[in-house]
Amino acid sequence: MLSPDDWAIIGLSMKVSLAAVIATLPFAFLFAWLLARGRFPGKLLLDGLVHLPLVVPPVVVGWLLLLAFGPQGPVGGLLRDWFGVSVLFRWTGAAIAAGVMALPLMVRAIRLSIEAIDHRLEAAARTLGANRWHVFLTVTLPLSLPGIVTGAVLGFARSLGEFGATITFVSNIPGETRTLPIAIYSALQTPGGDSAVFRLAVISVLLSLAALVASEAMARRASTGRSGHVL
Repeated sequence: MLSPDDWAIIGLSMKVSLAAVIATLPFAFLFAWLLARGRFPGKLLLDGLVHLPLVVPPVVVGWLLLLAFGPQGPVGGLLRDWFGVSVLFRWTGAAIAAGVMALPLMVRAIRLSIEAIDHRLEAAARTLGANRWHVFLTVTLPLSLPGIVTGAVLGFARSLGEFGATITFVSNIPGETRTLPIAIYSALQTPGGDSAVFRLAVISVLLSLAALVASEAMARRASTGRSGHVL
């Protein structure tokens, strides 16, 4: 049986993960588009920076976010001076950390989908009089939908499991930043917390597995629909 605290942790984790995906998806598509179609100096550097969270320790990512969004940081200072807000020790900061860690997976899935688009379909649309924006909205974007869906769901699953960057950036605050992984860590440090660890670990595994299964199912459905549309 789940306690009220368990439900609160699950609800917070879902909120943080959804916010992370929604906020990160436009940037993921932009980076994926640039890496798939762009020809510009510094493309390899951009590719490396986008995928950097995959290879550096998450604690380093959290520390960099702390420097950027801290009261004296370039972003945190602007948020404080212009809007009077701070993301430190808030669930919004947890969503930022989760989004940064999920970004490489989202970019990779979307990029592969964009690269798989047949350029002849876009060229045919242009020969029929469609401008670049019309081609993008009616051909490119629908055909890249499987990658967008897969990237979003993978990003959600990755956000659910985010720990190192989050705890470094926004600490471990019950009801505010204590997501599932952090709650499991806290329970491990508490005498007699084995039952809580078991419950939360099972929930974490089930949610992540459901997200991965949904990602595969939605990607196949979108791919089938795309094939039917092209034919």
